[in-house]
This record gives sequence, structure tokens and C-alpha cells, in this order.
Amino acid sequence: MGIQYSSTIDATADEVFAWHARPGALQRLMPPWLPGSVRREATSLADGRAELALPGGQLWVAQHDPSGFEPGRAFVDERVAGGLASAALAPLRWRHEHRLEPLRDATIMRDRVDTQVGSRLLRPMFVYRHRQLADDLQRHRELAAAPMTVAMTGASGLIGTALAAFLTTGGHRVVRLVRRAPGAGERRWDPDAPAPDLLDGVDALVHLAGASIFGRFGDDHRERIRVSRIGPTHRLAELAAASGLRAFVGASAIGIYGDDRGDEPLSEVSDPGDGFLADVTVEWEADTAAATEGGVRTALIRTGLVQTPRGGVLQVLRPLYAAGLGGPLAGGHHWQSWIDLDDLVDIYARALVDERMTGPINAVAPEPVRQREYASTLGAVLRRPALLPTPALGPRVLLGEHGMHELALANQRVVPTRLAELGHRFRRPRLEASLRHQLGRFA
Repeated sequence: MGIQYSSTIDATADEVFAWHARPGALQRLMPPWLPGSVRREATSLADGRAELALPGGQLWVAQHDPSGFEPGRAFVDERVAGGLASAALAPLRWRHEHRLEPLRDATIMRDRVDTQVGSRLLRPMFVYRHRQLADDLQRHRELAAAPMTVAMTGASGLIGTALAAFLTTGGHRVVRLVRRAPGAGERRWDPDAPAPDLLDGVDALVHLAGASIFGRFGDDHRERIRVSRIGPTHRLAELAAASGLRAFVGASAIGIYGDDRGDEPLSEVSDPGDGFLADVTVEWEADTAAATEGGVRTALIRTGLVQTPRGGVLQVLRPLYAAGLGGPLAGGHHWQSWIDLDDLVDIYARALVDERMTGPINAVAPEPVRQREYASTLGAVLRRPALLPTPALGPRVLLGEHGMHELALANQRVVPTRLAELGHRFRRPRLEASLRHQLGRFA
């Protein structure tokens, strides 16, 4: 039982080994369709210990074995007891050997796992891990960025978690700005009055913080959305200018184009649309003017529907479609402009280092789809029918009338014109490839 899996990575063995040794590697290798989260990463591949928090309060503890450690060539981790929190896992044996075999300009990465679990169940995990490793190393090589110190708000969120791990595995340092008492690698950030020295020693700032837009669009919810963005962004932009940062990369949204633009292709120079989210996003982007006026290169990442089962629309739809209950929403005629989570991470990382990345950037895949195509593609990937029409009543009950139109039924055919002009390469420009990678349903 267990699995042996290998692939050729287009990087030297030293590069591959160094990537695994840096903070964030375990996070980048965690398949998003599996339950659990990284609670602690190993500080050493020789004898460190990693912990994964699993459902039901269970804890997976992986101890690195010094006897299997060969600098630059191999390391081994083994599941060990972690007290009562890992009692349910006691019968499971797991010993994982990672071995690197140098080629001329590449590396054969070999994984061997000794466990009671069969290779059929394990194979998607290792296909994902090897692709993720190869893609990340290639992107770091393309960026060719000297190590930077990047401050980040919203670092514990969906995008921030993935982006921070990507940056640290690339050799950069991430300083997380938090509103609670800070821990290691963190600084306390007061959105209403950021400390003058908050950005000391920082090269660039990524501003992701903001209340989630998902929820019923009542007065209280809309106010939370607005006040978490308008004001805090302006004060950070002023501080970025005063601190002389190289770059200010701010989150934005394709909601700026309004809730229904028909079949009009929407580029970065298209006019804003109508509606609450459009109005808020216009103000949100305007709040960054202080950074631009202060000489800081500023990029605004207008994000589409992020594809990952860890959050957003795919997290909601995956169980429904897996149960065979999916289908076109309200006729499925409206456009959906989407982006793979890893492609979004790449865009943020490029915005930190590419001097040409300024102003609004549409962070969407090159091929938006109508909602009915999204439904059929997701059904095909999950090998389930996607024929049950979903009326607008469901979204109306969950989100309210305004939320239904501005979120669930938003009709926006957004195109990444600026990225195309820059020759940007997407990892997964097509929806099916993105869904297969994010859900572990490899063809």
C-alpha cells in the first residue's frame, strides 16, 4: 500500500530543496479540496515538526526524521502521536520520503509514502503537489525578484494566506499587519490611526483587508463593507507615501463595472457601472491616490470570481454539484469573469516587482464564461449531471434583492486587457483546467 510518485522539475536540486525548506512550503502543497489547515510548519527539514488542524479537533503531527535527512537531496517525515488530539489517527501509519535526483538542468522529484492508504486515493494529492511545486518555481524564476520585505493586511484571509506562502517560499519576508496583539512576524495595525513606524523597513505593501461582501445586503452589512475599506485605505496610502515604499498593491474588484453590462467587453478603461458595489469600489480605489501622489507606484487588482474550494463561489457550489443538485442559475445567461487562485497570486506577486504594473489591473482569466457554461463544466469535472435549473429565489433569500443582483446574478464580461498587453502568462487560462486542479479531478 502507499504510493511512489515522481516527476521532472525544471529547476536544480538545490533550488527545489531550498524551496521546501522555506516558510510557506507546506501551505503551498496543501491540496485545497482536502479538509484541514496548516497550524504549524516545520522549522527544519532535518528534525522539525509540522502540525495540521483537521476536522473534529483532530491534529496531524508530522515529525522529520534526522536519519533520513541528506542536505540538498532527501528528507523524511513521519506521522507521530500528538496526544488526545490525534487519538483517532492512531491506527494510521504514514512515513513519507522525499528524494531529489539531480539532472543536468532539472531534478527528478520522487515521493514515496508507506501507509495503509492505497495509491488510487493518494495520486491526486501528489499530482497536485508536483504541479504546484513546478509552477511556483517557474513563476519565481520569471519574476527574478531580489528578496523584499512585504507588509500585508488581510494576510490570514483566502488570498492573503496563499500569497504570503508564495512570497516566503520565493525567499521574501512577509510582515503581517494585524489588529490584535502581534506575534512573531506581525505588527499591530490600527486602521483608524496606523502608527507612523508601521512600515519601517518595508519595501512594499499589499492591502487586502476588508469585510467580506458575501451576506444579505441590508444597511448594516453594506456599512461594514464600506467602512472597512473607505478610510483605512486612505490612511495606509498616506503612510506608504511618507515611508517611501516601492509599491502599494491594493485589492479592488470587478464590481466596479456594475451588476449588468450585458455582452460589453469590460477593460480597465471602461466606465464604472451602477450599484452599491460599483460606488464603493470607486471610492475604495480613489482612497489610494495619496500613495500615487506621493510617488509610490500603485497597482489596483480588480479581482473576479476566485476559484478555490477553500472559499468563494466554488466552496458553496462544490457540495451541491457533487450531490448532483447543480445546474444553471436563473437561466444561466449572465457572464461570469473568474480567476484561478494561483493565477491571482501570480498577479499580486508580479504587481510587487514589475514597474509596468500601475493603476487598475483586471485580475480575471482570458476567457469569461456564461453561467450555464460554468455549471456544465463544474458538473463534468465532478462527473455529475448539472441539469437542475436553479431559480433566482434561492439567492434572493440568502442575499436579499440587492445582493442577488450584485453578487449571484452579476453580469460582467471582464477581460484582462492590461495583462495581455504585458504578455502575462496564466497558469490556467481555461475554466476546466482550473477546476480540475483546484478539485483534484485530473484527467
